[in-house]
Formats: sequence, C-alpha cells, structure tokens
Amino acid sequence: MSVLDRIVESTRHDVARRRHEVPQVELERALAAPRDDRPFSEAVARPGIGVIAEHKRRSPSAGEIRADASVTEIVQAYERGGAAALSILTEGANFSGSLDDLREARAASRLPLLRKDFIVDAYQVYESAAAGADALLLIVAALAPRDLRRLHDEARALDLDVLVEVHDERELQAALEIDAEVIGINNRDLSDFSVDIERTFELLADVPAGKAVVSESGYSTRGQLEELDRVGVDAVLIGESLMRAPDIEAACRELTGLGEGAEPGSTTL
Repeated sequence: MSVLDRIVESTRHDVARRRHEVPQVELERALAAPRDDRPFSEAVARPGIGVIAEHKRRSPSAGEIRADASVTEIVQAYERGGAAALSILTEGANFSGSLDDLREARAASRLPLLRKDFIVDAYQVYESAAAGADALLLIVAALAPRDLRRLHDEARALDLDVLVEVHDERELQAALEIDAEVIGINNRDLSDFSVDIERTFELLADVPAGKAVVSESGYSTRGQLEELDRVGVDAVLIGESLMRAPDIEAACRELTGLGEGAEPGSTTL
C-alpha cells in the first residue's frame, strides 16, 4: 500500500467519525450566513508569480518541521511578507493539522485560504466552507474520475474555488475533463514522496491557455520562482522551506521579491 493509499484510507475512517460527531446538516446550517468574498483563483491569477504560503507542522517525508508553530503568528508573517494566498494543512494523523488551524488562520488574516487535505467525501467540502476556507484541494491520484467530478461540482456550488492537483499526463487529462480552472502540478510523487521539479516544465506545455497553474513542492529560492514566471506558471505553493526559516516574514519577502519596507501587494517581476 502506497503512502497516499494509506492516508486516504485513514481519512475515510476519520471522516466517518467526524460525521457521527457533527452531522452534515449542522454544517449546512452554518453556511446560511453570507461568506466573505476572498477569491482564491483571482489571487492566484494576478500578474507576476504569486506565493501560496503554507502552514505545515510536519509531513510523512520530512518528519517534524515546526511542531510549535503558532498559526496566527505564521500566517500574519506570510501576509506581511507578500504572500498572495495561504494554504493550511488540516490533515491530523500525518501532518498534525486540524480544522481549528484553518479557523484560526481565517480570524488572523485577510488572505484567501486554501484547505489542503485529502478530500474524499462531500462531508469535507461542507466542513471546508463552514470553517472559512475559500478553496480546497482535490488530488486526482486520490479519487476515481466520478468522485473527482462530483466533489469539484459540490465545491463550486458552495462558491469554493478548487485547486485540482496532478502529477502526470493522465491526471492532467482528468483535470481538464472536469474543466478545472486552477491546476496544481505537484512535483512530489505521492506514491513515494520523491520530488522532481522538472515535472512542472514537462506538463506545463499540455495545459491549455486560460487555466491558472500552480506549481507545488521543491522550491526555496527567488531564482526558481523567476524561472517559473518566465514559462507561464501563475503561482507556487511553498511550505517546508518557509516553515523552517528562522525569520518567516523575511524568508517570505525574499521569495515574493517584496523589498524591506515595501507594502504587501507592491511586488512585481
């Protein structure tokens, strides 16, 4: 059983437990209030290359990254550092995240929020919206084609943007078949967690015009981001290198090109 299969299986068990504790109808009631308009897809598609900065305490491949990470302090440092959006890992068993992290980030920042988790059930879509997410992640490798389409449509019906993550040509075709607007190219192979940053360059040529492209995994320098910008990537999702930095705001500023004393949003390439 691959790492991805193991995580998906444990996620299904955990979703069943949460559904028993909080029925979906309660989540639906929570959605009666108007949602703030913080469009993730627009933030990703702005001119220049954007940084989606991620809060991540640990991972199966890297182990502990920043166990004592304060969500509020970190997302506010990201915002001051010029991040275009935030990614909050909410999976618990392998990444030590939670929906409480997402709620705390929502209260602490004005930036659009991506819930990064292994979404396999419609219940999680309602959870995401009720907790304040503006977007969620769907991993093509973790879903049957019918489930991918169903969850994508469910999220869009709740005004959630969707980052549809692919790793190879077959998965990219599946994303295009559901007309995904934001496509994430993950340089990390989720079967063994190895990373190859050439993956983005190999798949980018097959992405039609009009789609926003987010490259994920393996980046730590401004030079890498400038190269991605030159070939047409819209944004990068960066977690580990930022989370390990002694000064997170300074590290984020270096990646976004936001000079010392400049205001967030003023950076250009």
